[in-house]
Amino acid sequence: MTLLEKYLILTVVVWRVTHLISAEDGPFDVIIRLRKLAGNSFFGKLMDCFYCLSIWTGLGAAFWAAAKWQEIILLCLYYSGASILLEKLTNKNFS
Repeated sequence: MTLLEKYLILTVVVWRVTHLISAEDGPFDVIIRLRKLAGNSFFGKLMDCFYCLSIWTGLGAAFWAAAKWQEIILLCLYYSGASILLEKLTNKNFS
């Protein structure tokens, strides 16, 4: 797998996980149950905000893909931004 393929695959993974947590009920309604359990707490609000959640999801992918802290910061922002662009392209209701 080339570096470009790795970045593209992780971009789609970040978008998919972020979309699953922020906009779907999940398999067997697991995500909606977690969202209700979190309520109006920090994590509950985080689960409702695609922008915020994409940073944290992107950070997880960046830790997996990068070795240096500078790369982690750049990749975190890259994955977050790319997943937001994918969400805007695929969701007509996204503002």
